[in-house]
Amino acid sequence: MSIFIDDELCTGCGNCVENCAFSGIEIIDNKAIINENCSFCGACLDGCPVNAILIEREEFKIEKIDLSQYRGVWVIAEHYKNIVHPVAFQLLGKGGELAKELGVNLTFVILGADFDDRLEDFSLYGPDKIIYIKSPILKQYYSDLYVEALSDLIIKKKPEIILIGATPTGRDFAPRVAKRLNAGLTADCTGLEIDQNTRNLLQTRPTFGGTLMATIRTPNSRPQMATVRPGIFQSPERMRKKTAIRKIEYNFKEEDLVTKIIKVIDKERSSVNLEEAEIIVAGGRGVGSKENFEMIEELAEVLGAELGGSRVTVELNWLDQDRQIGQTGKTVSPKLYIACGISGAIQHLVGMQNSEIIVAINKDRKAPIFNVAHYGIVGDLHEIVPVLIEEIKKNKNKE
Repeated sequence: MSIFIDDELCTGCGNCVENCAFSGIEIIDNKAIINENCSFCGACLDGCPVNAILIEREEFKIEKIDLSQYRGVWVIAEHYKNIVHPVAFQLLGKGGELAKELGVNLTFVILGADFDDRLEDFSLYGPDKIIYIKSPILKQYYSDLYVEALSDLIIKKKPEIILIGATPTGRDFAPRVAKRLNAGLTADCTGLEIDQNTRNLLQTRPTFGGTLMATIRTPNSRPQMATVRPGIFQSPERMRKKTAIRKIEYNFKEEDLVTKIIKVIDKERSSVNLEEAEIIVAGGRGVGSKENFEMIEELAEVLGAELGGSRVTVELNWLDQDRQIGQTGKTVSPKLYIACGISGAIQHLVGMQNSEIIVAINKDRKAPIFNVAHYGIVGDLHEIVPVLIEEIKKNKNKE
């Protein structure tokens, strides 16, 4: 990139100096001169009334690749203490749908040390192939080793789609792998579909703070990579299926490590388990106060449900952070979700819209929550919820 000033056109007016936020241009002998502070931002061009300044930028060239060489859908698993994160199996469910549409194989990839006797169990979730990258060091998660092993394997096998859980671990290694491969990566997807005309993966995610939903494509690079938050998709039903299993031994050594895990400190886990709850009762701004949340909590208690809430309830200190549901909280998919006084902003909907049955209680009949609810009750929740509690208690007493 280069920047030039045409001395014949320059009048030394100083407009460019006023426009530059980096003191990268100055007037000497009635002519503008670029100095070492220039950031090539282009602000000086806008300020020049005689178009005396020119920036030449190198043309960005997209390297063309043969997209037809890339086939298959991969799901990359993660684990902790030899327990595979549930999001991996959820992604096998969605990955199987995508693979079927494309007419390709679904592959489950796991890196670890002690999964030899678990591979047959993984096959029950529907993959056509399982690739097990084995090394004693991979008993723990090491970002650099994951990136090295996965990048090498992807370059050799050329999958067209790679799905990874949007967990702290997945968010760590996924962009590193994408960078190594010069591939596109869309983070925190809430929807995945196939464009049948182009075989492109249509990746939907919230944007602009959750106020809009964007659909992203990566048509010029492969593989197409996406991270997906836990709870967005359902795990498939377990069934017997003939699965090809391949084990790859890696001879990683400690000297290969950039970092080394000295000690793992387990923090006490929260007793709140919204991701696996079958019934959730959630409250929003419409509940009115922290004291009123006792009524919502009672409804959850009589139903044997978990208590949740929208972001505003946490910001107002009505609920603890670990009970927040939505884009910046937890993503849930219970069998029954009861939304009390929740208007239904996109930020909240992305966290609960995959619930099997959604019941909304809101006095505003135009509230967006009713667009996703299976059953809606228009009315004052402070009158409706106590009646629900009483009726549920009566039915329990009959039993």
